[in-house]
Amino acid sequence: MAPHERPTSTGTTAEAPTGGNGLALFVIASCQLMVVLDITIVNIALPHIQTALGLSTESLSWVVNAYTLTFGGLLLLGGRTGDILGRKRVFVFGVLLFGLASLLGGLAQNSGQLLAARALQGVGGAVASPTALALISTTFREGPARNRAFGVFAAVSAAGGAIGLLAGGVLVEWLDWRWVFFVNVPIAVLIAVMARRVLRESPRHAGHFDLAGALTSTLGMVALVYGFIRAAQDGWRDPWTLLSFAAAVLLLLAFVLNERRSRQPITPLHMFADRNRAGTYGIMLFLACAMFGMFFFLTLFVQDVLDFSPLRAGLAFLPVSVVIAIVAGITSRLLPRFGPKPFMVLGALCCTAGLSWLTRVDVDSTYFGSVLGPVLVFSTGMGMEFVSLTLMALSNVPDRESGAASGLLNTMQQVGGSLGLSILVTVFGTASRSEAVQQVPAFLAQAGPAEIVRFRDTRRLPDPWGDLVLTAGITQAFVVAACFTLLGALIAVLVIQVRASDRERLQGNHVPAAGPG
Repeated sequence: MAPHERPTSTGTTAEAPTGGNGLALFVIASCQLMVVLDITIVNIALPHIQTALGLSTESLSWVVNAYTLTFGGLLLLGGRTGDILGRKRVFVFGVLLFGLASLLGGLAQNSGQLLAARALQGVGGAVASPTALALISTTFREGPARNRAFGVFAAVSAAGGAIGLLAGGVLVEWLDWRWVFFVNVPIAVLIAVMARRVLRESPRHAGHFDLAGALTSTLGMVALVYGFIRAAQDGWRDPWTLLSFAAAVLLLLAFVLNERRSRQPITPLHMFADRNRAGTYGIMLFLACAMFGMFFFLTLFVQDVLDFSPLRAGLAFLPVSVVIAIVAGITSRLLPRFGPKPFMVLGALCCTAGLSWLTRVDVDSTYFGSVLGPVLVFSTGMGMEFVSLTLMALSNVPDRESGAASGLLNTMQQVGGSLGLSILVTVFGTASRSEAVQQVPAFLAQAGPAEIVRFRDTRRLPDPWGDLVLTAGITQAFVVAACFTLLGALIAVLVIQVRASDRERLQGNHVPAAGPG
């Protein structure tokens, strides 16, 4: 046996990292940053993609949802794949697939090609992301070292959204919207090369792939999201809207039945038997519902209403990453003393306060007067949540199921983001149409013949009436987003119960993880 290898429980050999745990964490965190960053780096380019491809606001949301739905729907399969085939090799494959899809997205010539590339990016992210989180569990011992690693991972996960907005602003303004995809290609290649050298291969666990569970869950969520977006465009009585919701119910019911009968389900339902893990997943779901919608609509607001350039819009969100990183670091150090529940409750309430504050924006708002303050309050809450939720989700989980547990947490984030964005787009569509009905008479009273012809052709009001319509829809979406985070706070208060064994693990004392059940 070579000096750099060690025996595994399966009798094979697993390579030890050659660069130390610090370099391994750098590789893992870099992958997570690339995957999470891609959710929002595209956001800053949305107005330019919308103009280039002629998409409505409702249709534009599919540029986000095509990625997050495949990402969230296949995360559980990605986590299981790492457990069965070995996390290192699966990690490298996912990173390279993500890079290839990014290249195809940058080369896309129409909306269909772009959405297909975004879906393929989601597949690559679904393979790489849960494996990256599980690799922390096998690389760092439970206790302070793992707490710090999770703190870094959580900070990167949370701050990646704001960093993506800044990077997207730079790329769109200085180059072209296609570069928000091209930039991932060299990064993915570099991560894959480094991963092969510094990451330790995990032992393989016997099992099989629950493809039926992956397909029914993914297709069910696609049908559900499509139903909400279709309702925003064509109403709740539209036949395709009703058919989409019916298909979603049947597919998701089939998913649950499959998971109950499967010998090795993609979603071990016993994970939800632990009230703390079930509560953690619920909190993440509702917070993601709000967070994805906030970034989507606030990006449109600062560029279309405040007339920010892409670069200035990216800079406007830079304080978000700073606050999240600082708060996540402080939270990871205080968790052993106070436990995760206070941070879960306070974090969700901060998010609710920030979103409630954002409902007051209007066409006369300024960035410093109406946007920066609430965004910083929201960011403070998310910094607390990402660390505490990550640690609680993986607490008391045996190593053989850490991939499934981490995949389920990420699934809640991505599925919650897609579902929440589709619901908020529906709210936006209803509110903006109502506002448009009120603004049309005022526009027609002042419009010239050319403006009236243009309005009849495009069905869009020019500014300032268009800004009023857009802002009315956005503020109503923020109202519903605040309700989502308030539900997360209620779950934290009523469901989460921190046990003595949980605190002992956070403090570095060895407590055996419970088995399934």
